[in-house]
Amino acid sequence: MHLSMKKFTPFIVFCFFQLLPKAQTLQDLSFGSENTLEVMTWNIETFPKNGQTSIDYANQIIEALNIDFIAIQEVSDIGSFNQLVSNLPNYNGYIESTYYDGLAFIYKPSVITINNIYRIYSTSAYWNTFPRAPMVIEITYQNQKIFIINNHLKCCGDGFLNLSDINDEEYRRYEAMYLLKDYIDGFLPNENIILVGDLNDELTDVPSDNVFEDVLNDTLNYLFADFDIATGINTNWSYPSWPSHLDHILITNELFDEFAQNDSDIQTLKIDDYLPGGWYEYDQNITDHRPVALKLFIDSNLSVKDAPELEIAHFLNYPNPFKSETTFSFHSTNENKEIKIYNVLGQLILSEKIPNGQTKYQWTPKDMVSGIYYAKLILDKKQVAVRKVILSK
Repeated sequence: MHLSMKKFTPFIVFCFFQLLPKAQTLQDLSFGSENTLEVMTWNIETFPKNGQTSIDYANQIIEALNIDFIAIQEVSDIGSFNQLVSNLPNYNGYIESTYYDGLAFIYKPSVITINNIYRIYSTSAYWNTFPRAPMVIEITYQNQKIFIINNHLKCCGDGFLNLSDINDEEYRRYEAMYLLKDYIDGFLPNENIILVGDLNDELTDVPSDNVFEDVLNDTLNYLFADFDIATGINTNWSYPSWPSHLDHILITNELFDEFAQNDSDIQTLKIDDYLPGGWYEYDQNITDHRPVALKLFIDSNLSVKDAPELEIAHFLNYPNPFKSETTFSFHSTNENKEIKIYNVLGQLILSEKIPNGQTKYQWTPKDMVSGIYYAKLILDKKQVAVRKVILSK
């Protein structure tokens, strides 16, 4: 009996270890596919956080994920970023500077063509709202034009939105989201838009403190693709250290049908699960943010919707916020035009008729207190557009 046990013990031990689950490594990571467009947002935290080690980790992760387009925040060293890109034979990269933002992107030139890159809200008037000016990248993917807007909004705060304090961190993010929405509505109303980044706030805050409330309420035109992640279990959130979900991907209604396809998906990529040291190893050597990645099924049968050119009335004002005066602009039409401005209590404080042929109106409130006002454009007694105007004396 003892002899047979000795004879079969090695075999039993071998079978036992064969049945144990094998540890996952970075080579087991996967997300991209041949049939979808993948867009990932990744705050890579003062890259390279741990020198050459961070560069080597990022190289392995990007190669394994096989994602088409990666929007990156917090690159601290251009040379290290260029080294990372040079070690990725299937990718190109782009970065402007690390002086104040470190926004960058990496993409596959075999499937994506870059048409244009530019900044919005980059002048000094917007530095308080956007300490890092949003980067807009216009791409072509399978004959589809898509705009990707990379962001890194102001961090921190106490969790409460104070609309009367322009230096309140929540207010700065609230105003940033308002201006981003305003830019898309006014300048890219019928385009495929994917807005991504470390937006530094949660989608699940109560309405009075929710910096995303304007966008969340516009369900006909906007969708946070990661909303189910934000409202789900915290183990899937992008910022485990708090824990909270701060990295988001927002799409416009031109992409709703694509997102509804079976092959489309969105995930927080838990790369730390593929490291022997888990979250500690990931946080020490790479970043304290997990990436969030969107997968969209797009082909020639799901083309951009043909919308009327004037589906959204042209009604803008600049600057906004403003200290002493702001100028509204609108199309020249033959209709009777009128601008009405209301305070937050709904009280009418200004009604101005606009002569035919005039396309601008300058508002210089003298006795108004700082705060939010609503300007309405009226054509032939019908309201056609509303602007939220912020007076900040």
